[in-house]
Amino acid sequence: MKKVIVTGGSRGIGAEIVRRFAENGDAVAFVYRSDDSAANALAEKTGATPIKADVSVAEQAAAAVARAIDALSGVDVLVNCAGIAQIKLFLDLTDEDWRKMIDTDLSGAFYCSRAVARKMVCAHSGKIINIGSVWGRVGASCEVHYSAAKSGLRGMTQALAKELGPSGITVNCVEPGVIDTEMNGALDEKTKAEICEETPIGRMGTVTDVADAVLFLASADFITGQCLGVDGGFGL
Repeated sequence: MKKVIVTGGSRGIGAEIVRRFAENGDAVAFVYRSDDSAANALAEKTGATPIKADVSVAEQAAAAVARAIDALSGVDVLVNCAGIAQIKLFLDLTDEDWRKMIDTDLSGAFYCSRAVARKMVCAHSGKIINIGSVWGRVGASCEVHYSAAKSGLRGMTQALAKELGPSGITVNCVEPGVIDTEMNGALDEKTKAEICEETPIGRMGTVTDVADAVLFLASADFITGQCLGVDGGFGL
């Protein structure tokens, strides 16, 4: 039985990851920012421990991880899934847009990884799995700040894999393509059809597709520093 912490765990991809680990018999704690009703419903359904915090704030991220480790009596796996998205022209981006995106999608993963690393180093084992994006590899027009944050996750993944590998810790990144989630709910049917046409597999991804990859990496002991595209070939 693994002891798993998932950030951004109350909805979408994060919630599916929580459900899958719980179904696997693992002990799970998840961090969420604001949706109490969704978090409580997920906790009741899965038995996972909900922890409310904003991981974009260093002190809150550290405190949330500490509470999760205490609730689980340790940690084997950290999944950094907390993130936001925004479509906006580059010249319209404000300083606040930039800070909010980087603080949530990149700094949040840094803060939480730092908080678990000491425990994992002492245990000489552990797995950190970051949820990136295909746009972190190829870039997206009108999503410069999002692309930059997710690209930063790639670099952090590879650097941490080198640094923490000698301590028995693997660090990998799952990079979804366009996934059918609430975050992409604003896409109209024409846009969705165009995305499917541009994807070799011929469909949008599902939260299950992403969770499958996360559970695989959580059990893989000789894979580290990898950025696994779960995009149906969209990023080719």
